[in-house]
Amino acid sequence: MIEQIKAKEPRVDDLSSTDFATLAKIAKKEFGLDLATSKKTLVGSRLTKRVRNLGLKSLHEYIGRINSELSNDERDQLAIALTTNVTSFFRELHHFETLESVCIPIFRNRNLLDAPIRIWSAGCSSGQEPYSIAMSLLEKLPEPALQNTRVLATDIDTTVIEHAKKGVYPLEAIEDLKHCRDYHHIHKSGDSITISPRVRSLVRFAHLNLISNWSFEAKFDAIFCRNVAIYFDSKTQSVLWKKLAESLRNGGYLFIGHSERITGPALDNLSPNGITTYQRRQ
Repeated sequence: MIEQIKAKEPRVDDLSSTDFATLAKIAKKEFGLDLATSKKTLVGSRLTKRVRNLGLKSLHEYIGRINSELSNDERDQLAIALTTNVTSFFRELHHFETLESVCIPIFRNRNLLDAPIRIWSAGCSSGQEPYSIAMSLLEKLPEPALQNTRVLATDIDTTVIEHAKKGVYPLEAIEDLKHCRDYHHIHKSGDSITISPRVRSLVRFAHLNLISNWSFEAKFDAIFCRNVAIYFDSKTQSVLWKKLAESLRNGGYLFIGHSERITGPALDNLSPNGITTYQRRQ
């Protein structure tokens, strides 16, 4: 009888200090991520699942692979493993109150001149943020203006983007949708809810790494980039804030996470205008 030998599975404590230092160097160079030594156990835990999915024997083998051949696909997968997708509908409600009471009236008036309305959800995760934006637009804009209104939703994680496109969420997510007047933007079925086709029609999803060399021909009226920059070192944050500011129309709004603050050259173009809200100077 031949005894089957089960392959040893990688463990969190297999991540040596040397391998962690190598990984931290890669993460900083490729993504601008700051990995403190205190995060070694957390990082090891997150990477263990990725190592198993790749059929590798150890975290050391994985570090060796990405250190020698850092392909685009695996680079994105590494960034995904090192960051967190946490979101909900109408998260940080004050931003949506500003969007509805301050921004949308401005958009509506400008749209009378046939100017398109463009909003960007940068780091959209599983889609709750861009769908919340779309719901606010549907609530406050007249139908003619909606014909020329779009929400761009981007994320580095292609898996969550595919999930977001479907617009299907657990039933308990309905608690976050109390901001919607009569829930007419969603459909309940069994233990899940589905975002209505009308809401989904306003949103276009795309893959984008915010640390890559991206640019857009058209400027945005508002950008939501919330709880994304917290993963980056200060230099990378400053570069990102500057690029976001340059991507706004004059008078456009930038919404950031509750623990984030704008620093660096972006402040030459942005002025604080509310809670973690900035406006590009005219």
